[in-house]
Amino acid sequence: MSQTFRVHITKKSSNSKTGQIPTTTTEQKSCPSTCPFINKGCYAKSGPQALHWRKVSNGERGGSWQELCQFVKDLPEKQLWRHNVAGDLPSDNGEILSDDLMQLVEANKGRKGYTYSHHILNRWNIGQLQLANALGFTINASTESLEAADHAMDHGIPAVAVIASDANGPELTPGGRPCIVCPAQTGDTTCSVCQLCQKVDRKCVVLFKAHGTSRKAVNEIVAA
Repeated sequence: MSQTFRVHITKKSSNSKTGQIPTTTTEQKSCPSTCPFINKGCYAKSGPQALHWRKVSNGERGGSWQELCQFVKDLPEKQLWRHNVAGDLPSDNGEILSDDLMQLVEANKGRKGYTYSHHILNRWNIGQLQLANALGFTINASTESLEAADHAMDHGIPAVAVIASDANGPELTPGGRPCIVCPAQTGDTTCSVCQLCQKVDRKCVVLFKAHGTSRKAVNEIVAA
């Protein structure tokens, strides 16, 4: 059963980490109940992003999924853009909505869209992520362990993993894949320059150090 999800479009981000690329925010109900950060640790529920996300979620800001797709379709060729600074992919009862996702994938053709998803990697969702990635819209599986990141990449899905705020990060996953701490966290660069998370065929797992006002809660979750 289809649902309606409200999405806000930022045509040029002012976020110093992201860089000046188009970004989006999807309302909170898009986030899966299986996300370990849904009740505590979600960076978007505190700090500067929180007020904006609440306004998108209660209908004060944003537009329809169709408006999002049209916006993406109208972007210049090879334009890098990030979907969901906050929020996740449209779903119903834990399963990603194929029709909605494929509308966005089609709109993204020729562009360089990327995002992250905390949806559980069941058989259906794995298939949806594999298809989207194969068709040029990069969806990274968001994980909280290197084992989970290996599991996603074993299925051909690029993966990222959260690590503790004071961790340096291991060199390899248990499966032998190289790990790279997000260059925008460790160096003088931005997502718009780095573009590592947009590379669907990369061999490494990108690590994100817990950050923001909720990092203590995140540290507890990733240490469990």
